Amino acid sequence: MKNKILLSLLGLFALNTINAQTAEPIQEESEKKVYVKGNALLLPIGVINVGIEHQLSKKFTLQGDVLISPWKSFAGHEAQIYMGTIEGRYYFNEAFKGWHVGANFSIGAYIVQKPTYWNDNTYVDVQVGVPSQYINSQLYQKGYSILVGIEGGYQFRLADNWNMDIFAGIGSSQDFYKGYVRGTGERYDSANGYNRSGEIIPYRGGVMISYQLK
Repeated sequence: MKNKILLSLLGLFALNTINAQTAEPIQEESEKKVYVKGNALLLPIGVINVGIEHQLSKKFTLQGDVLISPWKSFAGHEAQIYMGTIEGRYYFNEAFKGWHVGANFSIGAYIVQKPTYWNDNTYVDVQVGVPSQYINSQLYQKGYSILVGIEGGYQFRLADNWNMDIFAGIGSSQDFYKGYVRGTGERYDSANGYNRSGEIIPYRGGVMISYQLK
């Protein structure tokens, strides 16, 4: 009889322990916030930058976002950019409040005319070092980039469930591209395969308006 009572008590204790262990993560999970956001600074020029930011802990969040610039011609220049970014953030106060810093990784594909080609100078092929039959403004580039960088910003509350996130970032861009002549689609350079370039550039920034989902 005593054994049955002891087993019953142990069973009740084990059941309560399991319930407490399973209930605690659910409670912690419900306290974590998720925001969807859109870049209000880029929207007026027809560039879409939207994302979602998920709280990992009291001060850390993980954000994923996409940027789409669909312009086949913007002010006379090719400006098609399609980029996806994963970014980890650390908030000095608490998640979604105050100053933050972060690190990010991006992959993008593009059809653009680089700013260095916004002129009517004769294009000089760097592979052979002689002037070509083209001028720079006739030419554009198509390829992809791998970017790694850091960012910083400040996020604050606008109203119930609404935040504003002001941020900017800089990093290393490794570019792989081919050069083409506008209108004909022929290659203007003499490279075999992709050209490659690397530079430090500001490639993230804006004003995100955020809405809390939970």
